[in-house]
Amino acid sequence: MSSPQPPVTRLCSHTLTSLHYRDADLVEDLMGQKTFTEVMLMQVLGRAPRPVDLRIADVVLIVLMEHGLTPSAIATRLVYMSAPENLQGAIASGLLAVGSSFVGTMENCSVLLDRIAAADDPEAEARTIAQHHLSGKRPVPGFGHHLHKPVDPRAYKLLELARAESELPGDRVRALQTLSAAVDAAAGRPITINATGAVAALLGEIGVPTAVMRGFAVVSRAAGLLAHVVEEQQSPSGRFIWETVEHAMPAA
Repeated sequence: MSSPQPPVTRLCSHTLTSLHYRDADLVEDLMGQKTFTEVMLMQVLGRAPRPVDLRIADVVLIVLMEHGLTPSAIATRLVYMSAPENLQGAIASGLLAVGSSFVGTMENCSVLLDRIAAADDPEAEARTIAQHHLSGKRPVPGFGHHLHKPVDPRAYKLLELARAESELPGDRVRALQTLSAAVDAAAGRPITINATGAVAALLGEIGVPTAVMRGFAVVSRAAGLLAHVVEEQQSPSGRFIWETVEHAMPAA
């Protein structure tokens, strides 16, 4: 019986005199030559990114960076208040809140877009999805927003940018539009396509696998949470948040 081959990594290699990210020399090919987004996409997608990939990835990273005092930002501020010597712990605590309810919801939507794009009858598949969620009284991932209605301006802009890119295949944007029509019909009224629904379509257009999409939210939100730490240093709010909650919630 032959012994199994050991696992390998293609992401990075180094010698005494050189470092390589995949096939690129870090010092000669990347430093001062490529942007962070270019290198990130090269590492994640395993290929040289096209200009259209960079434009889409950049706009997605900008959209996901900051959503205000959401659970991730509040967690970061409170942990930083408790342990100001542990900046990375404060940011990490906020990143743990990137999930299926906040920030990382593009994966939930992308699963549905994958189904629609692969279906023999995309419109029928979209109707099935919409009716399933309606009967369970659950929102369709990528749709609805407590503040932005009837249009989420972020989603509108993202989809406008995607439609202007002739190099994109367009299948995930079409799948989102098909699902939107089915959701509106099932609800009997227009339902907002939210930012993460549009993000799911755009990342799918440049070939980001569904199971990896939440990672883009993690990368982007880390930068946003760093800004929250900076603001917390300059104008602390952690104790205010803590005391406000303590006073607002009476003991049973």
